[in-house]
Amino acid sequence: MALRNIVKVGDPILGKKSREVVKFDQRLFTLLDDMKETMIKADGVGLAAVQVGVLKRAVVIDCGERYLELINPVITFEEGEQEGREGCLSLPGEYGTTVRPQKVKVKAQNRNGKWCVYSGEGLEARCFCHEIDHLDGILFTQRLVQEPKEEN
Repeated sequence: MALRNIVKVGDPILGKKSREVVKFDQRLFTLLDDMKETMIKADGVGLAAVQVGVLKRAVVIDCGERYLELINPVITFEEGEQEGREGCLSLPGEYGTTVRPQKVKVKAQNRNGKWCVYSGEGLEARCFCHEIDHLDGILFTQRLVQEPKEEN
């Protein structure tokens, strides 16, 4: 495993749509392992492959309940609404208020290509939505209901 550089706002790759993963091989496993290590080191709760400069539809998430790897994720169900503060490892020090679903279901493949369905509520639902947005070139700042604030 190795730490990867996190792409910062201003890099055009963050606005690009990621490509579907079709090969489930050692390169993918290495990417996922590196993303996990990078996310943990950066004290994040989620990281999309595009944030480490790789345009593949892959994300890792760990909101404290469980660690998940989502390949080719799609939100299949949304319920309720939550308004809350969001930040991003690609926009260090910037935070803003967004509205996300309270509950979501996500269909995704695991690292071996098997399709699975994951349900998440609260922070985990917010995380699913935030990271899947990254795969479509969308930053949380495009979903703000209040202007972002910088924190020291």
